[in-house]
Amino acid sequence: MTFKTSSHTLPDLYEASIAELQDSLARGHFSGVQLVKAYLSRIEEVNLKGPALHAVIEINPKALSQAEALDDERKEKGSRGPLHGIPLLLKDNIATLHEEVNRDLDKEWIRLQVPTHCWVLLLPRDAFAAAKLREAGAIFIGKANLSEWASMRGQVPCGFSGRGGQNICPYYPNADPRGSSSGSGVAMAIGLAAGSLGSETDGSIVLPSSRNNIVGIKPTIGLVSRSGVIPISSHQDTAGPMCRSVTDATLLLKSISGPDPRDEATLHQPGIVPDYMQALDKNALKGARLGVPRAFIRDVKTMEETFNSSLDVFRALGAEIVDPADFPDADELVASIAEDRVLDVDFKVDLNKYLSELVDVPTGVTTLAGLIEFNKAHADQELPAPFYTDQSQLIKSEATQVDDAYFSALAEDFDLGRTRGIDATLAQFNLDAIVLPTDALAPKPAAIAGYPLISVPLGFQPDDVEILPATPSPLYTQAPGLPFGIAFMGTAYSEFKLIGYAYAFEQATRVRLQRRAYDDAIPRTQLTDVMFQ
Repeated sequence: MTFKTSSHTLPDLYEASIAELQDSLARGHFSGVQLVKAYLSRIEEVNLKGPALHAVIEINPKALSQAEALDDERKEKGSRGPLHGIPLLLKDNIATLHEEVNRDLDKEWIRLQVPTHCWVLLLPRDAFAAAKLREAGAIFIGKANLSEWASMRGQVPCGFSGRGGQNICPYYPNADPRGSSSGSGVAMAIGLAAGSLGSETDGSIVLPSSRNNIVGIKPTIGLVSRSGVIPISSHQDTAGPMCRSVTDATLLLKSISGPDPRDEATLHQPGIVPDYMQALDKNALKGARLGVPRAFIRDVKTMEETFNSSLDVFRALGAEIVDPADFPDADELVASIAEDRVLDVDFKVDLNKYLSELVDVPTGVTTLAGLIEFNKAHADQELPAPFYTDQSQLIKSEATQVDDAYFSALAEDFDLGRTRGIDATLAQFNLDAIVLPTDALAPKPAAIAGYPLISVPLGFQPDDVEILPATPSPLYTQAPGLPFGIAFMGTAYSEFKLIGYAYAFEQATRVRLQRRAYDDAIPRTQLTDVMFQ
């Protein structure tokens, strides 16, 4: 849908692409200030009011003044590029400049459970990925809600944080938004910003992207810097884009990739980062060999038929499908608990290191052990009954240590995920990539290997599907119309190839456009509403 003024057509912010917005900004159809105002109004409509989706945890009080400055810069010096004046959201574990903290939003702004609010007050710089976006001219209009401590607190429903509240998927009332980057997924689903960043350790980008009918790219570990991002695991963490299209996600990935001296993993990238925008080829699937690991497609009956039908789409686009193409270590990988041990230890080590490097902490909490006690002391806010009282994962992690069992588990992860996993499967079947439903076992192999994964919209749960709640949770995990995605998996630094396949599939199917969120969850504000005030 588009909206006409007297002389031109304005994009519908529910679906507007970054390129459409940039073109309109360049033509002077509206200003960056007006664009920011429109997005802020959309957030106001549905975030705490109406359906109360709780997708955004923080508004940048300087967003309008920054937009004004970028408007002036465009007039005087020209555009910085495709992100000049484009409003974005960042997951609230990604640091931004301390002066962008909105202290008036909540009297409890210094509480520990507002991750970057405490840390960003003490960091004089953006996270590396945020800095690159800001340099490109992007405007951070706010922070997206998340699963507290990126789902490392305990058995707590997805999308809940002590300050942000319970995030909700907009495709069915009270639906589970999935993954720890839940706010980014929900915000993108209904157009609360032009693009967003999430972070992933195991599924936290791709799962909320799948559930919220958007595109998520989880990069190879080392392609995007983690400096300034609150850690879980130095072996599995990465930031990555979450957007409504492969094109938008690719633009953000291109913008945030590259070496950073503060993150050693990025210093081992193989040469110059490719121009990923060149991968956007509708014919990219011609001649590609794609494997289907059937052994991993379990417990996804509501989406398996749609996935099987998608294989004909790939064939029609010129790809060869190898089905089955099972991992030689499939049973071992599914049964392995090595990842649990690695994450338990890494979280304690990496979080304590992160906290130790801060100049000051308002709460006085400087260790994981201190965090656990803080939660107990503020249980009414941080551990509210009946669904949010658990912090067993924090306690479990605190009890760990770096020992032989840890190093053995790390070696097992690399062996199962890389050597006998993704790399062995690609070699055995002479594959270019692997495809499977995102909600199947897609996240785990890529997570333990540190390899890339892209999720693209695939379909929607049937209208007659049984409504099922998560346990323990007030949310629904299965309900009519809930979206699900398809995942593209490859070896290290194969993003260029995977983006091409994902783009060709997206352009051929246009699944995202087949269904919108439920009516009350769709904000009504458009650019015309703020342009003539």
